[in-house]
Amino acid sequence: MEKKRVNVVTMGCSKNLVDSEVLLNQLQRGEFEVMHDSSETGFDAVFVNTCGFIHDAKQESIDMILDYVDAKKRGDIGKLYVMGCLSERYQKDLEKEIPEVDRYFGKFDLKAMVDELQVNYYPEYIYERKITTPSHYAYLKIAEGCNRSCAFCAIPMMTGRHKSRTIESLMKEARYLAKKGVKEILLIAQELSYYGIDIYGKNQLPELIEKISEIEGIEWIRLHYLYPTKFPYEILPVMRDNPKVCKYLDMPLQHIANPVLKNMLRHVTREETEALIKRIKEEVPGVILRTTMLVGFPGETEADFEELKQFIIDTKFERLGVFTYSHEENTYAAKKFQDDVPEEVKQARADEIMEIQQQISAELNRQKIGQTFKVIIDRKEDDYYVGRTEYDSPEVDGEVLISSSSELKKGEFHRVKITGAEDYDLFGEVA
Repeated sequence: MEKKRVNVVTMGCSKNLVDSEVLLNQLQRGEFEVMHDSSETGFDAVFVNTCGFIHDAKQESIDMILDYVDAKKRGDIGKLYVMGCLSERYQKDLEKEIPEVDRYFGKFDLKAMVDELQVNYYPEYIYERKITTPSHYAYLKIAEGCNRSCAFCAIPMMTGRHKSRTIESLMKEARYLAKKGVKEILLIAQELSYYGIDIYGKNQLPELIEKISEIEGIEWIRLHYLYPTKFPYEILPVMRDNPKVCKYLDMPLQHIANPVLKNMLRHVTREETEALIKRIKEEVPGVILRTTMLVGFPGETEADFEELKQFIIDTKFERLGVFTYSHEENTYAAKKFQDDVPEEVKQARADEIMEIQQQISAELNRQKIGQTFKVIIDRKEDDYYVGRTEYDSPEVDGEVLISSSSELKKGEFHRVKITGAEDYDLFGEVA
C-alpha cells in the first residue's frame, strides 16, 4: 500500500521550525511520507505553520495559505491545514475569511493535528524530531511563552506565560540530537533569561548549559535571545570558561534613548544597558554581541533616533539587525499611542542604521584578515566551501567562504586562516 504524503511548510522563526520538526516526526511514525517546505504537488495534506509576529510576517503567512488554497482548488493537494502563531491568535477571523482551509489549529495542538490524520500520537517520543536543518546543527527550544510585557510585542498573546521545560526532558532531546550527528546546538526560547525560575525557583540556564556540554558529540552551544532586563549574570563565567559555549550572545536591545525605552516598557535605561555591555565584555573577553533594534516606535523623535545612531557607532556591535515598528492590535502600544511615525520615515531610519552597520561590519571583518578561526563547514557552493566561526549563527550572520583543493565534509571543523573580507562575509583557506 502506497504511503500517504504530507508537506509541512514553516513560516517565521526557529521556534516554529522546531514545532514543525516535532509534527513531522509524529506523522512519520504514523507511516506517512513527510517532507518539509517542498515545492512538489500531489500531497495528501499540507500544513502551513504560520507566523503572527508583525504585519509583514503575518501577510507572508496569509499569502502562503492563499497559494495553497489555489493549489487545493486545482487538485494539486488534498487537505489544507493551518497551524502556528497566526492561527493561535486569529483562528475565528481566519475561519471566516479563508473557509477553504480544512481545519485551523492553535500553536499547541500537536495531538489534535496527529489525530486529524488518524494516526497514533506518541507522547513518549515528543523529544524526537525530523531535523530539517543541515544535520550538524539543530535548535533546542528550552521554554515556551514570555513573561515580558514589551509594549510593541504581541507574542505573549499567542504563546502565553513563560513555561520552562525540565532539564531532564531537554537532556533527553539533546542526547537524541547528538546521536543524529548534531554538533552545534542553538538554545532558543522567546527569552532564555527566565529559564528554570518557574519550575526550580531560580535561573537554571548555567546548569543546563554545563550538562549539555557534557554530551559526547556536542562541540558548540550557542545562546539566542537574552533580554538586558534582569540579565542572568551567572552565565558569563560559563561562557568564559567552558570551551564548548560559543562566545556569542544574542541580546535584543530594541533602542537606547530613555524616553523610547520607557514607552516600550523595556524596564531598563541607557545607563544600565551600557553598564551591562561593559560587564559582559569584561567578564567574557572576546565575546561578540548580536542585537536587534526597533525604529519608528510611537513618539520616537529625530533626537531619539540620532542618539540611537550614535550609540551604534560608538558600541560597534559585531552583529546587528533592525525592524520597523508594526502597530499590533491589542498590544499596550496600540492601545496607548498613535502610530505617528510615517512608514517612509521608519524605513528611511532602518536603512540608515543598516548602512552604518554595514560599515562597522566591514571594518571589523578587515581586522580578521590574517587570523585563524575554528570553522564548521555548512555546505559546498560553487567554487567555495561555506562555513561559520563560533561568532556566526546560521541564517542570520555572515559566513566564511573557503578555498580548498581537498574535500571538506559538511559538519566537520577546520582551522581556517582568513585571507580576505567583504562587508559581512570572510574568505579563507584551511590552515
